[in-house]
Amino acid sequence: MVVTLIIACEVGFWVLLAAGLALRYLARMPRTGAGVLLMEPVLELVLLIVTAIDLKNGASADWKHGLAALYIGYTVAYGHYTIKWVDGHFSYRFAGGPPPVKPPRYGMARAKHEGLLWLRTVLWVAISAALLQIAIWYVGEDGDTASLREWQATSMRILIIHGVIAVSYLIFQKKDPDRGRTAVPEETAGTGRKSLR
Repeated sequence: MVVTLIIACEVGFWVLLAAGLALRYLARMPRTGAGVLLMEPVLELVLLIVTAIDLKNGASADWKHGLAALYIGYTVAYGHYTIKWVDGHFSYRFAGGPPPVKPPRYGMARAKHEGLLWLRTVLWVAISAALLQIAIWYVGEDGDTASLREWQATSMRILIIHGVIAVSYLIFQKKDPDRGRTAVPEETAGTGRKSLR
């Protein structure tokens, strides 16, 4: 049941996002669209309640409950970021909005961008680990909590791997190939004039 609910929440997230953006931009109902988008956190609340009830009713704590904790943590940490990203692209494509701002590609600016994303992952892992620990305490010493502890370890591995990736952007900064390039005169065919590119 928990796995089914996680899938339903994921599908629901994108359905609500699409409906909210369609109401906001296509139907010209910004308040209604914003109201629909604000319903997104309700999905995570439902998932949290159902997971707790499942454990309370004697279900063995296993990978399903751990996955639910990671899903909730991810949505809290990255949900707003994802909605903002999709909103910018949707506005540009369908409502004549400005082009969405792309993340920086080079140098310290890119390293900073990756560092901020890693901080979101820190929040994700912190929330997930806390929910998993609460579930471990809830199950108690007599229950089997091995799978929940494995999910805690998995979340820490995610944090470390993402941290290594973020640091690599700081240490091995990619240089902008256009930086410092000067305009080179070039003969324009048939005119004898020079053009600058």
